[in-house]
Amino acid sequence: MEQNTLIQIAKDFGSPVYVYDAEKIQFQYKRLTSAFCKVKHLKLNYAVKALSNISVLKLFNSLGSGLDTVSIQEVQLGLKAGFKPDAIIFTPNGVSLEEIENAAELGVQINIDNLSILEQFGTKHPKTPVCIRINPHVMAGGNTNISVGHIDSKFGISIHQIPHLLRIVENTNMTINGIHMHTGSDILDIDVFLYASEILFDTAKNFKNLEFIDFGSGFKVPYKVGDIETNVEELGEKLSNRFNEFCKNYGKPLTLAFEPGKFLVSEAGYFLTKVNVVKQTTSTVFAQVDTGFNHLIRPMLYGSQHEISNISNPNGRERFYSVVGYICETDTFANNRRINEISEDDILAFKNAGAYCYSMASNYNSRYRPAEVLWHNNSAYLIRKRETFDDILNNQIEITL
Repeated sequence: MEQNTLIQIAKDFGSPVYVYDAEKIQFQYKRLTSAFCKVKHLKLNYAVKALSNISVLKLFNSLGSGLDTVSIQEVQLGLKAGFKPDAIIFTPNGVSLEEIENAAELGVQINIDNLSILEQFGTKHPKTPVCIRINPHVMAGGNTNISVGHIDSKFGISIHQIPHLLRIVENTNMTINGIHMHTGSDILDIDVFLYASEILFDTAKNFKNLEFIDFGSGFKVPYKVGDIETNVEELGEKLSNRFNEFCKNYGKPLTLAFEPGKFLVSEAGYFLTKVNVVKQTTSTVFAQVDTGFNHLIRPMLYGSQHEISNISNPNGRERFYSVVGYICETDTFANNRRINEISEDDILAFKNAGAYCYSMASNYNSRYRPAEVLWHNNSAYLIRKRETFDDILNNQIEITL
C-alpha cells in the first residue's frame, strides 16, 4: 500500500487504526498453493486466531481456504462467515470434553491433543472420526512462547505415547482420519521442519483410515528489509515429493494440509498511530504515540520487531527515536530506532501488523480498541468500528452501594 493511501485512511477513520491489504493476503495465499502445486490434494486452513475479523474470514472463504480454529467461538465465526462445517478443523488445547462435543455437533473436523479426552470422546462417540495432534519433540520457532512442539510443551500427544494411543483407538473402535503436528512459529530452517515431518510420516503408518496429514505451519515472514524468511518454495518442492512418495506407499492419495496464519496476513497489516508528544530526556528522544500494548502487545510479549516508518515525513533526515505508548506501564515498541525525523501529529506506520495484533488487543487502562479497515479493490472499507465509552460499560452491571 502507498503512503498517501495510508495517510488518507488515517484522516478518514482516525488513529490508531488497523489496515489490511486484501491484495497482499491473496498474493500470499496463491504463493503457498503454488509452492505445493505438485500435490494433488492440498488444503490450506487459515488460522483464525491470527486475525479473526469476519470480513477477513469471508475473503479467505472466497479464495477456497478452510479454517483452523482453536475455540468454539472461532468455529461459530467460521460458520457465520459462510464456511461449510467440513472446511473447518477444531484444534483446541486443554478445553473441556463438552466444548469438543459442541464442536462435533456442528459437524467440524475434531483434532484431539491429549489421551484423556481422546479416550472419553472415543468411548462416547466412536463413530465420529477424529484427527490426532502429535507432539514430535522438535524444538522450532522464534521464541519460547511460540515453540509448541518440544518435549516440555503442553501441546500434542507425545510420540512416546503412541502405544497407549493405539490401545485407546483399538479399545474404543474409533476412526482416526487425520494426523497433525505444529512445531512452532517463525521457522527458519526447513530441514528441521522436514525432520519433524518424517516423524509424522512414521506415526501415520500406524493408522489405516487416514484422509489427511496436517503439517501445521509456522512459516516465518520478513520483519524488515533484508530479513530472512521461510523458503516456502524450497519446502514445497521437497515436502511435496516426500508426501507423494508416502501416499504411494500408503496405498491411496491423501490430502496435505497446512494451517497458516501469520504467513497469510502479517505482511498485509499496517497499524497507523499518531504522535502525541516528542519528548527529549537527558539520554533519549521519545516519540510518544496514541496507542500502547493494549493495542499491540507483541513487541513487549515476544520481543517481536515491527518496522516503523514516518509516513508523514518519508523524506526527512533520519534520527534516533524510542517509540513508546501511552499506557501507564513501560510499553516500548522500538528502542533507539532510526526513523525519518518525527514531529508531533505525524502518522507512524507499523508494518507486519496483520497477525496476532488486533486479535490480542484489550481495553487495558479503559482505552477503546481501534477500528479496522480492509483495503480491497482500491477502496477502503470499515470492517470494525472504533469502540466508544458505551462499549467499555457494556456487560458491566452497576449496583447500589
